Amino acid sequence: MKCRELMQELEDFLDNDLDATLRAEIALHLDRCGDCRLVVDTTRKTIQIFCKTGPLPMPEDTRQRLHDALRRHCSQQHPQS
Repeated sequence: MKCRELMQELEDFLDNDLDATLRAEIALHLDRCGDCRLVVDTTRKTIQIFCKTGPLPMPEDTRQRLHDALRRHCSQQHPQS
């Protein structure tokens, strides 16, 4: 297995959604390739951190700017008669 092939299977690998043969090929590749092992470990840890955190509150000034921008956009798309 080549690094590019592993990256194409990364999502299924992390989701445990591969057949045993392909999982074994990836495991062998990871034993030999430190770069891919780093990518897999970092991606796995990033997913774990993301899943453990809740949504962060949006600052009020950012919320207001977003609402204003949406209002402007909507009024341009659907001008009132």
